[in-house]
Amino acid sequence: MNMTPTEGEEQATLFHWCDMVKGKYPELQLLFHIPNGGERRKSEAARMKAEGVKPGVPDLFLPVARGGYHGLFIEMKRREGGRISKEQKVWQAELLRQGYCACVCRGWEEAQHQIVAYLNGDTEWMF
Repeated sequence: MNMTPTEGEEQATLFHWCDMVKGKYPELQLLFHIPNGGERRKSEAARMKAEGVKPGVPDLFLPVARGGYHGLFIEMKRREGGRISKEQKVWQAELLRQGYCACVCRGWEEAQHQIVAYLNGDTEWMF
């Protein structure tokens, strides 16, 4: 039995952390999830595709400018397992070209570290 938290559990823990530290980092109130992935019925998937859902779009967005970037996109993965898809790699590269900071985080703790670094203007970890 795999005891590693799911991507969804990691993400929920990250948002719980955000709630706890938003006094120190009020910008975290702007962090949101982009509901692009997940399992769906074919009819719902077709409707969402028609409405603009695109494969590879990162899971989270923090629309806060720092360090010359327009905002921070995060692709969340489980701490163990979870692969980056070809589409996710393309999106990350394009977002970087457009002036956004974009990263992949394995687990909520890595995401928390990346967010704090970004908010403090430390984007050297990105490259």
